[in-house]
Amino acid sequence: MQKRKFKKARQFNFAVYSLRKKIHIRKGLFHMKKKKIYKILITTVISLALLALFGMTASADVATAVESTWTDAKTQIQSVVDNVVFPVLTMILAVLFFVKVGSCYFDYRKHGQFEMAAPAILFACLVFTLTAPLYIWDII
Repeated sequence: MQKRKFKKARQFNFAVYSLRKKIHIRKGLFHMKKKKIYKILITTVISLALLALFGMTASADVATAVESTWTDAKTQIQSVVDNVVFPVLTMILAVLFFVKVGSCYFDYRKHGQFEMAAPAILFACLVFTLTAPLYIWDII
């Protein structure tokens, strides 16, 4: 009989514990939902405030802003493009050109026909990137 009482008491304690746990979880979920709603609300309000702030300070003439930015940064952009971008492109195209010429030569030895289209296109691109710094800035 004592074992039965112990078993029932244990079941009762477990039921009470699980009920408390469920209530705590429910409160926690509700609390988390509140936090989440507050976070979203605060983020939205801050975003709208910043949007309104930037909207009020922006000038109506975008072309003038772009032109002034371009004139301020033109020399830096030119030096980076002339000293970094075009040499890198030239090196890549030169390597591709010589690899393609070599593979076309091996195809010629194997099949007896020399395919000129791919090496010609790579050569034209190579010539363009080598000569582009001379005239590209007059166009832009």
